[in-house]
This record gives sequence, C-alpha cells and structure tokens, in this order.
Amino acid sequence: MRTLEEVQATLEIAKLKEEDLQSVTHCLSFGENVSSGDYCLMELDETLCKHIEAGKSLVIRGDKDEHTILCSEDKTYDLKIADTSNLLLFLPGCKTPDQTKEASTDTQLVHAEIWGFSNCYWELKQQRPKLKKLKKLLMERPYEGPTLRTEEAPEQMFSTADLLETIQASKEELVSHLQQIDACEIDGFWRILDFDYEMKLLGHVTQLVDSESWSFSEVPLTICLQELVGLEPKEMIEHCLNCYGRRYTAEDGEVRFSLDEDKICRATAQLLLQNAVKFHLREFQEIWQQSVPEGISTKLDQLKGLALVDRSTRPETISLLRVEDLPEDTLERFNCLFSMREKWTENDIAPYIQDLCGEKQTTGALLTKFARCSMQNGSKVYNSRRPVAT
Repeated sequence: MRTLEEVQATLEIAKLKEEDLQSVTHCLSFGENVSSGDYCLMELDETLCKHIEAGKSLVIRGDKDEHTILCSEDKTYDLKIADTSNLLLFLPGCKTPDQTKEASTDTQLVHAEIWGFSNCYWELKQQRPKLKKLKKLLMERPYEGPTLRTEEAPEQMFSTADLLETIQASKEELVSHLQQIDACEIDGFWRILDFDYEMKLLGHVTQLVDSESWSFSEVPLTICLQELVGLEPKEMIEHCLNCYGRRYTAEDGEVRFSLDEDKICRATAQLLLQNAVKFHLREFQEIWQQSVPEGISTKLDQLKGLALVDRSTRPETISLLRVEDLPEDTLERFNCLFSMREKWTENDIAPYIQDLCGEKQTTGALLTKFARCSMQNGSKVYNSRRPVAT
C-alpha cells in the first residue's frame, strides 16, 4: 500500500499543488477475486432511497417474454441498463468530500478496497403498471354463480399473492385496479363476475327498486339483502350494489346506496351491443332507452370508451369498442385505432387513449406525438403519422 510520502511525491511529479486538492486522499486497491459481475448498481431517486433506508423492499417482476420492471409498494418503474464511459467502483465505507468537510485540514491518507466495479448500471423510470393481463387472466374463469362453484379448481384461480407473481404492477396499483374492474374476493381468490350473471344480479336489484318505488339514490342495503337472499347470495347482491352504486350512511344510521345511472346505462348498452357487429344508431337508441329502468335517461355520452358511433354512414351506426380490448402499448394502440378508422375527431379518439396519459400528460399531447392533425369539413381530425396496415 502507498504511504503518504509516496502520494506527495506523485503529486510533485504531476506538478499538482497539495493545497488545491482535498485534504483526504483515498488510496484504492482491488480486493482478491474481484469481478465486474459480482455486483449490480442501481440509480435510485430520493423517494426510493428513503424507501430502502426504511427497510422496505423493491421487487423485480416479469415473465421470460416480458420486459423487466421494478415495483415498490405503490409504484412501478421501467428497468433499463444504462452504459457509462466511466468505470463505476464499489467502495464500502468510502466517504465523499461533503462527508469529510469537518475532518482535520491536515493531509490524510485513507486506504479503500474495491469490492466490485461496473461500466453500466440499472436506470429507473416511473411508468404505468401493466395491468391489461390482469382482467384477461381473471376472465379465463369468470364467476358464474354459486351453483357452478363445485366444478371450479383452486389451481386455476388467483389469490393476491398469485397475481403479484404474475402481474407487472405494485401491490397498491394491483388492488386499486382490481376494484376498478369490479373484481371480488371469493374464498381467498379474486374473481370477475360473468357478464350475464352480473346483469342478472343488476336486474334483481333494479326490479326490487321499481317494485318498492324507491328512489335510485336511496336504496337500503338491509332490505335488499332480506328480499333477494332467496335468489342470490348476500355477498353477490352487496357486490352488485358496490359496483353500480355509492355506499353511504343515512341520518338514521342505515346503510344505503345511490345507484349510478350512467353505469346502469353502460351495462345495458353493452348487453345490447355485444352480440351485434353494428347497430343502426337510431334503432339502438330507442331499444336502449326501453331497456333501462323507468326514470333513467340514456345518453350517448355515457358510452365513452365502450361504443363507437360512425356518423359517416347512412344510416348512422354504433358498434361495441371497449377500451380494455385495445393494446396496452401506446404505439400499438394508435396503430390499432387508425387501422379501424383512418381519421378521428378528438372527441371520438380521446376516450380510447385517455388511459395512456401520464400524470401530467393530456390526450392532446399524445395526439401531437403519435398523430397528424388536419382539417376536414371545418373540423379538426387526426390520422396516423405513418402508413397503417388495415
């Protein structure tokens, strides 16, 4: 190992003034059997540093055919290797100049052993969780009601732990999305109701509301469960109310639900459209209004992200197009949309790209990046920036 005198002699040969340098000099040496593959370096922002320092963990997720991502408890990060022209050294116990400011001004020599080195590191960038796979997995075994439960095999269903092993998302993002897609936990496994069964439950609820002459904003939970328990399990009735209503406690202490008319209208529209390639718009609107409970009004605005109206045809048509059925990747999503329709108005395309926006990103910014704007009959329309296979 070098001595302080040897270091000072080297500085003199290099014609460097000792007073121009830091007072603490690190003398580096390689440990035995050091290899560049011994350690991986990862660049963390302040939030993730505090996360690690608090004793919490980060989890790397992804199947063999998926791009690797890293998750904290509540966020998802893209994980990429970044190369650097400088060799990065791993020195346990090494102190930066800021950490040695209060040390003696006398020249000091610190011997540090290099434990590892690398010319690359893992770079993190926060991204949207990849959740499209979640509903697809759960829909492989939809819950069709209590009468068919004996035929179900537990190994074909998913608990929270199972989903965390499969889905590229943090636990908080996963649970939040399970709630968004109206999944429910049955016997420790997450399930999505079969759509026909879900509509059957909703039909029971709306028929009871009608027969009791209740307001849609004041549906009592207890009476609902008492009246419908002979038809379906209490848990399923309450789950249906949670899906299509907002729970609140009335002044008398009773739990009630305010049913969401827009959700009821959307579900009814999906039921009508799911078996038709296209529907004449006017005919659909008439049947749709007749199909919802009395007192509820249907509006096309309720179908954003669910159905697409084509006003270029005569007569005008409407067809089912669910945003959840579109590709999760941004470029693939735009290619898919432009293969369906060459030109889109912003009002038509916005519901199908809204979920692609980042925290501070707008649909307008996405369109600027992935589409070309032009005027058609006095209206602004968007088409693809590149040829799209149809």
